Order: sequence, then C-alpha cells, then structure tokens
Amino acid sequence: MDWLKLPPLAALRAFSAFTETGNVVRAGRALNVSHAAISQQLRALERHLGVALLDRSGRNLTLTNEGRHLARALELGFGAIGAAVGDLAQGGDARPVHVSLTSSFAASWLMPRLPGFREAHPGIDLVLDPTPELVEFRPGGIDLALRYGAGGWPGVQSEMFIETPMVVVAAPSLLGDKTALTPAELAELPWLEELGTTEASAWLASRGVERLGNAGRIALPGNLLLDGLRAGQGVTVTVRHFVEREIETGQLTELYREPGQSGYHLVTGLSPLRPHVKTFVTWLRRQARAGQ
Repeated sequence: MDWLKLPPLAALRAFSAFTETGNVVRAGRALNVSHAAISQQLRALERHLGVALLDRSGRNLTLTNEGRHLARALELGFGAIGAAVGDLAQGGDARPVHVSLTSSFAASWLMPRLPGFREAHPGIDLVLDPTPELVEFRPGGIDLALRYGAGGWPGVQSEMFIETPMVVVAAPSLLGDKTALTPAELAELPWLEELGTTEASAWLASRGVERLGNAGRIALPGNLLLDGLRAGQGVTVTVRHFVEREIETGQLTELYREPGQSGYHLVTGLSPLRPHVKTFVTWLRRQARAGQ
C-alpha cells in the first residue's frame, strides 16, 4: 500500500457520504458539515485523482463510470471498517479484565475479597495473571497491574491504594528466644524468597551481607512462602500488610521495617480504561479504603 498516493480521508468520506445519501445537503448532515464543505471535498478529490467522478451537466449531480467504480470500492472499504469498529466496541466490554499481580498479593489480599466482587458484578469476568515480572500495556493485553513500590514509574499511570512498608519477619519457633538479630546473624538462618524476585537477596546485600550461610534459601510461590513463614521454615522480606495480624498476635516477629512511603499501586497504561476495568478499579479502591 502506497499511503502517500491515497487521497485525503476527509475527501473520501465526503464522496462516500454523497454516494450513499444522493446529494450534497444530506451528505453534509451525515458528516455534520455544510453542503459547501462537501462540494469542496468532492472537487478536491477529483483534482487529486485527475478524473471526473461526477457529471455536472444536468440539474443534479450524477456519478460517472469512474465515480461508480470508486463508490463501490469505498462502500466495501468503509463498510468493513464500520463492522470491525462495531465488533471491537461491542467485544471490548465482553473481554475479561486482565490483571497482572504477584501470587502473594493474589493469595493474601485479593482472593479473599473476590466473592464480594463476583456478587456485586456477576457480568464482569476476570483473568488473574500471577507474575512478579513487569508487564507492558498493549491493546487487547493486560488492563491493570497491581505492583509494589514507591510509584512514579515512567510510561504508565500509577496510583497508590495500599500504603504499607516492607518488613523482615520470622516465626518465634525459628528465632528461639532471640528478638533482635543483626543482618549477618539473620544470614545464618534459612531464608524464603518469592519465585522471580530478589527481595531477600537485595535486602541482605543492602546490609552488607553478600552470601547466605549454610542454611540456604528456598524460592517458592508467594502463597506458599507465607505458609512456610508461619510454619517457621525461614526468614523473609514481605509486605507488612500481609502479616500484620500475625505480628500483632505474636505468631511472627518483626525484625526490621523499611523506612519511606511505599505500597501497592494500581498501574495502568496511558490509554482510556474500558468500562469494566474502571468498575474493577473503583471496587479495589473501596476495598482498600474499607481496610477489610
């Protein structure tokens, strides 16, 4: 396709509207422009093509053979475009809301709340994609990502909806009678780390500990990590929101808390959100505000 040789779209639309309605006045109404603008576009199209598309010898404009040939082509082309746009507009709401999130967030925060969403919005389907990997927002792909951090990421829109720090925690059964350990001492204990992340390794490295001791490290999905943590199978770095209850009841010991304002963000692309995505985002905000 040589796009540079094609006439302007406005001229093609004006000609197609004229052939569909039968005169310049009705064509102007269809395109919400004046009939004079339609006439100008028709003449511009003829000049661009170098052929007469309309016979102006009578009282009414009629199509020449060349005009009829172009009219048939535009009827097919614009008809196909209109049908495709209609299908996409209709199918956009029917497509499930595709959410990227970590398995730990899904298991600890979202899944217990989803029955309420299903009850309130039975017509909205969801696809939960548990992965720690950053995602790109493309048409027809991920609609929403739930990600932890300080926000301000380039090329996306982000809004913090749960503010909570990162903490280092372990079960008392693992720590024994100790409630305070240096990072070097912690490195001698077994560690748990969510698959696909480096939070535990990065935290230790930031404290000058480059290697774990002989107790080693286990990488596992986020939901299993929290189960292992509660069972005393290792130390981990996690979001405090997930373990607040256990810390308050003494089931887990909080050893370190990271400073600064971080939390979970609603992350979307720069394009407008589909109505069902907006509904889900609004529901997430309400759940976060309710603190349930």
